[in-house]
Amino acid sequence: MTKKACLVLADGHELWGVGFGNEGCVIGEAVFTTGMCGYIETLTDPSFFGQIVCQTFPLIGNYGKIRADAESGKIHVRGYVVREWCKNPSNFRCEGDLDSWLKEQNVIALSGIDTRSLTKILRESGVMNGMIISGDSKEALEAFDSLKNAEKKARLLEKIRAYKITKAVEAVTKSADDVEKDAETVFRESAAYRAVPVRADGTKETDSARAMEAGRGKKVVLFDFGAKANIRRELLKRGLFVEAVSAQTSATEILSKNPDGIMLSNGPGDPAENTQIIEEIRSLIKSGIPIFGICLGHQLLALAKGAKTAKLKYGHRGGNQPVKYCKNGRVYISSQNHGYAVENSSLPKNAVLSFVNTNDGTCEGIVYTDIPAFSVQFHPEASSGPQDTSFLFDEFVRLINNPAYFKDFKAEYARVDAIATFGKRTA
Repeated sequence: MTKKACLVLADGHELWGVGFGNEGCVIGEAVFTTGMCGYIETLTDPSFFGQIVCQTFPLIGNYGKIRADAESGKIHVRGYVVREWCKNPSNFRCEGDLDSWLKEQNVIALSGIDTRSLTKILRESGVMNGMIISGDSKEALEAFDSLKNAEKKARLLEKIRAYKITKAVEAVTKSADDVEKDAETVFRESAAYRAVPVRADGTKETDSARAMEAGRGKKVVLFDFGAKANIRRELLKRGLFVEAVSAQTSATEILSKNPDGIMLSNGPGDPAENTQIIEEIRSLIKSGIPIFGICLGHQLLALAKGAKTAKLKYGHRGGNQPVKYCKNGRVYISSQNHGYAVENSSLPKNAVLSFVNTNDGTCEGIVYTDIPAFSVQFHPEASSGPQDTSFLFDEFVRLINNPAYFKDFKAEYARVDAIATFGKRTA
């Protein structure tokens, strides 16, 4: 049965289509992601907490629901928008269709709109709040009625604009616990799909003993701000023992576990709001224990070192973001999901820009030469996305085994080129 549905943006735009998934109304921050595949990973990525996600690829759901591909134990998007959803998925691993999964998770979704038009609006105006209205529930009918009256619509738009994502990290920390597996299982299942460790030269290490050799006997504490499950998997594939702790854990508690390395995970929301976590990271820095930060972890580490962050106009979301490794000039294609970036010009002394986005010049990576730490804005664990940069997990193992590994790191490209272009796409 067809359900009338509409996406109402904070600027007044109305995009009408057909609802699927759950019925009702939901307000969130409207964003777009350009991934051609990986909608399962997108839906279950905790970094999408509070957001209405639009997929730019026109057909979504063609391989159905596959629990093994989930990045956490539940769907985290606040709402979902697609051009067309596949009603009859076909894949040997399929465990159900997208519509049923969204209903099970109480997620309201919209299909049948021109997603290219929506993407253009968000690119030109910047990300903004929106509301999905779907079905014939009392709440939905009242919202539909508001769109017919100028005064009522104005009040509805005021309500939409007032929405703000808050306490995001607190809401999603340790979401991946339900999908954790042991190291041997992780490597065996990964090998079946050639998702084994990828080295810096692009070769793959399919022998588990060799892949895990350098990390055996080493312990990493995963400071979980909404970690994707594949971060833990990539650490396990290299022989490291991983213990995840919640975002509320103190530095004292983390250090009491005697880790050889600390991983700062990805997560949602404005990094600057996490003042207590930033203070704990400052304490962790003083310990001299090697640190690797990814996405939100990258931003929080930079803030702890005195850098600043800014909101991007429409962010980077998808599996096709080009980043240049400043050490050698090589460009990699990366998977990304973030709406904030570290300001290049704010990098403190002893912080070297290691990766830069070739589209807009924003900071994609930092190496710290005064402490054993480095971080990247993109997702080297991918899932989904290209595995080009998964060699950075090997770099982390090397740093654990040799804390002075990055001491003499020098970027071969001047930072001023990146600094000059930063700001063109900030809010």
